[in-house]
Amino acid sequence: MRDRLKRVFQSMHFRMLIILLLVGFVPANIMLQGVLTGYEKQSVSMRASMIRNQCLRMSRDLMETNYLENGTSDVVDSELMQIANIYSGRVIVVNGSFQIIRDTYGLDEGKTVIAKEIIESFKGINTDYYNADNDFIEVVSPIQDDVTRSVLGAFIISVPTTDIIQSREVLSRSVLLLQIIVSILVIGVSLYASRLLVKPFGKVTAMMNAGEDFLTEDISIPDYTETKLLSAAYNQMRHRLQAQEESRQEFVSNVSHELKTPMTSMKVLSDSLVQQAEMGEVPNELYQEFMKDIGEEIDRENKIITDLLNLVKMDRRSNDLHIEDTNINDLIALILKRLRPIAASRGIEIALESYKPIIAQVDQTKLTLAVSNLVENAIKYNKENGWIHVSLNVDNTYFFIKVEDSGIGIPEEDIDRIFERFFRVDKSHSREIGGTGLGLAITNGAVRMHHGAIRVYSREGEGTTFTVRIPLRYEKDDTEQYDDGDI
Repeated sequence: MRDRLKRVFQSMHFRMLIILLLVGFVPANIMLQGVLTGYEKQSVSMRASMIRNQCLRMSRDLMETNYLENGTSDVVDSELMQIANIYSGRVIVVNGSFQIIRDTYGLDEGKTVIAKEIIESFKGINTDYYNADNDFIEVVSPIQDDVTRSVLGAFIISVPTTDIIQSREVLSRSVLLLQIIVSILVIGVSLYASRLLVKPFGKVTAMMNAGEDFLTEDISIPDYTETKLLSAAYNQMRHRLQAQEESRQEFVSNVSHELKTPMTSMKVLSDSLVQQAEMGEVPNELYQEFMKDIGEEIDRENKIITDLLNLVKMDRRSNDLHIEDTNINDLIALILKRLRPIAASRGIEIALESYKPIIAQVDQTKLTLAVSNLVENAIKYNKENGWIHVSLNVDNTYFFIKVEDSGIGIPEEDIDRIFERFFRVDKSHSREIGGTGLGLAITNGAVRMHHGAIRVYSREGEGTTFTVRIPLRYEKDDTEQYDDGDI
């Protein structure tokens, strides 16, 4: 149950639903709460404005009856009580000496009041104060002479806001009902929208879970930019997997064929010897010829197996590398020293050109195997009395190995495939000279394990040039993909 809930919470549909609910609920609730707050502020502001207007009207009556001086006027007293009754509040009149000359509650008459609001009022400033905790409004308004505009006194009017609070509560219940309705609508719209938005991703999942047919067809879901990009990425991955699967099948087929061919030859030769022996004595010359052929087939089988083992090692992780500081100049010279006798048997001259001393961090065994394969290929596929030129160079970051030959070259249509396993440009000629089609694949693997790059330049009938670039310092966790374009 816990795992099921975890999957639900981690699903895109659930997250999309939460986002949509937040997007719907938060603005709706803020808006509705704003309605209540705005209503309260507006009601208080209007109540204060009405009171100030009443004060302005009464100011004229106070001036006409000299109420601030003698404190008696039935008309003014009636107006003050009327306002107090209308608003269910308290009206206080303060004269120029800050003395209370009229209090509708009859509590503080004759007392002196000095407060910040009163002082401000004598400067002609109206002051409003709303106490939400105790639910009342206090308005302090100046009493001005219409002619001289001088302030002769002040009104202090305090009125309760019970009716405003009650109206707000009624409105609040209406808003609550509206919130419930809006919430139901938001939930419904969010559920529908989240399903609609996630639906294309469900299509992607369904297509990816198509079973054995997932490698046969591309998917196209252009509903959103994201699903379009996801489809493109999936199709690209599918093409790579399909290419790898085809390569694997071709590799297995080639391995089976390559290993079976020498075995078939040995079987034919041995059967021939047995038949000859059953028919009589086998001539010594024929016996020696057949045994020599069998030995050559065994050597060929052993060569294929050795190359396959080397290729498997190249497929392993770089942890299998034994990196050490190596004098590349000496290493290449030693490789060429071992191969010169083979080249000399065909009249091929090998020249080494080294521009600078090079010390680099490499696996000597794997680099030796890579360079040996390049030079051996240059010998095998060269012309009689041809030449091979090997050069070394270095910059601040990489060292470079170039192997040029005067050989038969590679057709342009085959250059892109020469690093594939068991691929051979001329299969009949390759078998004739002992090629297995694995040498360049091994070389490419060794170079890549060093985070290097290899590139080939060739023209049929005019020779071939291989250029290898390898970093001077080996970085174990280096994941950079090196571009072959500048080597």
